[in-house]
Amino acid sequence: HVQLVESGGDSVRAGESLALSCVVSGYPHSGRCVAWFRQAPGKEREAVATIHGRGETDFADSVKGRFTISRDTAKNTLYLRMNSLKPEDTAMYYCAAPYVGASGYCYAHLVTEYSNSGQGTQVTVS
Repeated sequence: HVQLVESGGDSVRAGESLALSCVVSGYPHSGRCVAWFRQAPGKEREAVATIHGRGETDFADSVKGRFTISRDTAKNTLYLRMNSLKPEDTAMYYCAAPYVGASGYCYAHLVTEYSNSGQGTQVTVS
């Protein structure tokens, strides 16, 4: 049984930083990528940061240079460090761990269509 639990969201001012965490449990790591996506009210889900199966990272253009993604496999935890936050970063943030098989490549739609995320963590930037 796969379980993901996101935490770390908060209300902050523009320019400040936040660090989100996602504890992942209940499944084998092999064949999966891990990622963060977000959803703002009235908007579609957006994949913001990804670690592909072979370790490469990708970021949405909107967050490049400001967000970093990392993981601690010993702790089964995925992190998202967000710097220089902007009001447009306001959203509910979720983590995802879709199965991608041997390719290891985490297509954005696999992230945004992932249906087994936790309850998310709210980030509000004013």
